[in-house]
Amino acid sequence: MSVKVRFAPSPTGKLHVGNVRTALVNWLFAKGQGGSFVLRIDDTDLARSTQEFEDGIETDLTWLGLVWDERYNQSKRFDRYEEAAARLKASGRLYPCYETSDELDRRRKVQLSRGLPPIYDRAALELTEAEKAAYEAEGRRPHWRFKLDGKRVAWEDLARGHAEVDTASMSDPVLIREDGLFLYTLPSVVDDIDMDITHIIRGEDHVTNTGAQIEIFEALGAKVPGFAHMPLLVGADGAALSKRLGSLSISDMRDQGYEPIAITSHLGKIGTSDNLEIAASVEALGAAFAFSKMGRSPARYDTADLDRLNAQALHGMTYAEAQPRLAALGVDLGEVFWDTVRGNLNKFADVADLARIVTGPVTPVIEDPAFAAAALEVLPEVIDAGAWSAWTTAVKEKTGAKGKGLFMPLRLILTGQAHGPDMAAMAPLIGREAIVRRLKGEAA
Repeated sequence: MSVKVRFAPSPTGKLHVGNVRTALVNWLFAKGQGGSFVLRIDDTDLARSTQEFEDGIETDLTWLGLVWDERYNQSKRFDRYEEAAARLKASGRLYPCYETSDELDRRRKVQLSRGLPPIYDRAALELTEAEKAAYEAEGRRPHWRFKLDGKRVAWEDLARGHAEVDTASMSDPVLIREDGLFLYTLPSVVDDIDMDITHIIRGEDHVTNTGAQIEIFEALGAKVPGFAHMPLLVGADGAALSKRLGSLSISDMRDQGYEPIAITSHLGKIGTSDNLEIAASVEALGAAFAFSKMGRSPARYDTADLDRLNAQALHGMTYAEAQPRLAALGVDLGEVFWDTVRGNLNKFADVADLARIVTGPVTPVIEDPAFAAAALEVLPEVIDAGAWSAWTTAVKEKTGAKGKGLFMPLRLILTGQAHGPDMAAMAPLIGREAIVRRLKGEAA
């Protein structure tokens, strides 16, 4: 069996880390098994779906390297959902209900007051044709519920092991609203059937829904796919992350300078037994992926870990990989420069500040003019790879300064900064002329 999975986002907002973790795990599982990944845009809610958000989904997935093999829009498949609904109606599994929201709410409150579970009592199944006609005459339109079998539905979950749901403890789910809008469940099942989806991979908050969906697969005479329900994300403090997801959109993270491989390495490895290290590529992540590595506890999303991985990705980036981006920023100073500064980068844009140390102007920080003058007197005529060692030795002999008292003043004078790349490598890049001017206190 060739593995085929799907990611079905709604184009009603930006993709955030919670969405993308689901997309990523689907992609990793499929590619690790030599299978295919389907992008299915869940745009059945025509009022809330926008082309802007749809385009944003494609942009974000492509940027992350999660390229799809097939792509569909649910808004173009309403005829298939109508056909499936007609079949379920004809078999008695989809039935019309005329209760208003207020009526259902009052009924639930009565059930709770009697110590009963607040599930739908199937009163609509007792309606006569005359009663239905009366409701229609007063302007009511039915919502349609799927009649559950009321049995224990079991499956072997790739992430959770053996799982069971008792559908007798659930309300018959509404599949079609009063206004005719299909809710998520029926279109999803129909699409999974038509597109030959072999595995449905999503968060563990969908476990209960799976019981009902398996019954719908069976009612439509289809083979039931495999399932995997992943633990949800929590923040570094263990608190639910859901309320903060809006601030963790992929487009915002891209604007903040995060590397795609840092994001995918982070989301692909948190909550697993793998070491939280940068992956060579998203394809390498897929080759190493296994649900057996996934723990049962919630996965902790810690921005500090992402920052560390982002720096790690930059520190290992070759000049060939970086060169087009350096050129775009106007700071392509060559391979030696890149190799010198990359170990100091946290975000790629930081390279512009480091390039200014070389190109200037830098305003030197001179705390002791006499020290700067002495350093200038012994500055080598040629600033090459060995010049820094020879120069600092000469400055030490002339001034008596040593350790931090020797190296920090020189760094501040030449770079204007207290921290940065190795000065032995930076000095030849800065050049003797600029060094002389900075030692004299001039911006250069």
